[in-house]
Amino acid sequence: MSDNELPVKLAIIPVTDFQQNCSIIWCTKTMQGVVIDPGGDVENILHAISETGVDVKHILLTHGHFDHAGGAAELKQKLGVDIIGPHKGDKFLLESLEEYGSQFGMSGIRNCQSDKWLDDGDELQIGDVTLKVLHCPGHTPGSVVFVIDEIELAIVGDVLFHGSIGRTDLPGGNHEQLLASIRNRLLTLDDGFSFISGHGPASTIGNERANNPFLQA
Repeated sequence: MSDNELPVKLAIIPVTDFQQNCSIIWCTKTMQGVVIDPGGDVENILHAISETGVDVKHILLTHGHFDHAGGAAELKQKLGVDIIGPHKGDKFLLESLEEYGSQFGMSGIRNCQSDKWLDDGDELQIGDVTLKVLHCPGHTPGSVVFVIDEIELAIVGDVLFHGSIGRTDLPGGNHEQLLASIRNRLLTLDDGFSFISGHGPASTIGNERANNPFLQA
């Protein structure tokens, strides 16, 4: 590895009609990686995996909404890897993916089960890269965020967006709990941390701390 090569790389594949940011993240030294939030369009995800040459070890879920988890069961079947996450608070959502997906006119969605629930403070090792887990309920009871200190990057699901925050009007949502999760968990990260949301463009913690209207006192 050259001195200026990052220890981690990622590819983002927008999936479903909701243009959900499915991410492939991998260790550049070992080429071991994970797929985060395969909401659908599994063939597109498989194509991206083939293009990058990543050896996928796990499927990770930030939370249990169908646009993030609806393709997880199919991808697990194709790759033969475990589904890890989110927090067990979203078990009821993973068991109802087909029901909720049909309400939004989505086809090909399959219910799934997590092979391992995640808790705040857990760590996942992917090659030489460590993903730290933050439990950030509010958008859903079991929402989690994955933090990679080596490159100051967080994968935040639908907890926080550029200029906005996750919706809380769906089953299990709680507005005050979401704000508390953002302030007590995400805003403890350094301003230089970039983050990838479940939808839309990336941003930084510093930008949202200063400019996000939902986070101003």
